[in-house]
Amino acid sequence: MNVENAMNKLMDINGAIAAMIVDSDSGMILAQAGGSLNLDLAAAGNTEVVRAKRKTIASLKLNDRIEDMLITLGNQFHILRPLSTKENIFIYVVLDKTNSNLAMARMVISDVEKDIKF
Repeated sequence: MNVENAMNKLMDINGAIAAMIVDSDSGMILAQAGGSLNLDLAAAGNTEVVRAKRKTIASLKLNDRIEDMLITLGNQFHILRPLSTKENIFIYVVLDKTNSNLAMARMVISDVEKDIKF
């Protein structure tokens, strides 16, 4: 699946507000769709979250990787999912909490992560 198709599939998730593919080395957005929020700021801030979690995993010597991360806000879900083939790249999806199905969204994001060619 190419990046454009991946972004379309992510934005087809019920309740999708924004979808991004982010480089966690730089915090830069590599692809984006949607958005009623400052996507650059969201990507940069959540890059720090991913980096912090990776550092904690390494410090604890867990010998494991992040599958995905869920941040639940009052009105939104933020899902961060590193690519298994390029862990410095992550998918970041923002969902409206009232219009989304979290389990279905995570399944779609997982499918995109497995199929995306980057």
